[in-house]
Amino acid sequence: MYNRKLLLSIVLVLCMIGTSCTDRKSPADAESAEEDSLAADTLLADTVPDLVEEVPESKAVDELFDDFFFNFAGNRRMQMNRIVFPLPVHKEGGTAMLARRQWQYSHFFMGEGFYSVLLDNNQQDSLSKSYVLTHASVEKLYLDEGRMKEYDFERGDGGEWRLTQVTHKPISDHPCASFLQFYQRFSADSAYQVHSLDEFVVMTAPDSDDEEFNEVTGSIMPEQWPTFKPVVIPHGVVYLVNYGQHYSSENQKVLIVRGVANGLNIEMTFQRKDNAWKLVKFTC
Repeated sequence: MYNRKLLLSIVLVLCMIGTSCTDRKSPADAESAEEDSLAADTLLADTVPDLVEEVPESKAVDELFDDFFFNFAGNRRMQMNRIVFPLPVHKEGGTAMLARRQWQYSHFFMGEGFYSVLLDNNQQDSLSKSYVLTHASVEKLYLDEGRMKEYDFERGDGGEWRLTQVTHKPISDHPCASFLQFYQRFSADSAYQVHSLDEFVVMTAPDSDDEEFNEVTGSIMPEQWPTFKPVVIPHGVVYLVNYGQHYSSENQKVLIVRGVANGLNIEMTFQRKDNAWKLVKFTC
């Protein structure tokens, strides 16, 4: 158990050096209402500019899945060239084969400026830096509606990543369904966030007075959450990137929020205690 006087001293130091996560600038939050169709996830190709400059593709684009996907989401020509048509789109009740002319260009999470990764532990994060992945997926979760779309990508013998299928399914089919049910309320309800904090939550944040960009670590109590909480807590429609990690722990989840070319990096660790999920640690 933490010494209470030491805890309060650490908190005062944190306040004085200005390490509150909420002081940091937030990336653009461009969420909007979406209809239940594949086209509703997309933006018309002739009205939306590319986010990634048109350049000749090189093999380096496919070395890491992240590099490939940022280009896939940001450049319409590459996107069209990296989809296996006719594309199987699985829904309850059957499978439709989507023709090339039916696909509409989608920026996915590029407009929001961040995406998320859900892990059992930090060691699994090494998969995002793997050069030998052959399968990855991007999951679009409609948390408030309890449904999701899974975009599956395969890396073929030629080394190129391609979208091979899209699957619509309920979030209840997700291997982390119980955590996601909790997170849906946690992400949207500030009072529930405070209720779902551990007695003392370990916080790590940049030291604003350190020119070498070192970090400072301390602890906060639940009532201090509004001051120190992360600047971004994804809610509503959330994109998860899965690099092939398998979920086996029922008692711990690590949610990482990563920025797209904006330096954002937030990490929240949740543990199940006495049959209830609690935030025990976060970094921002």
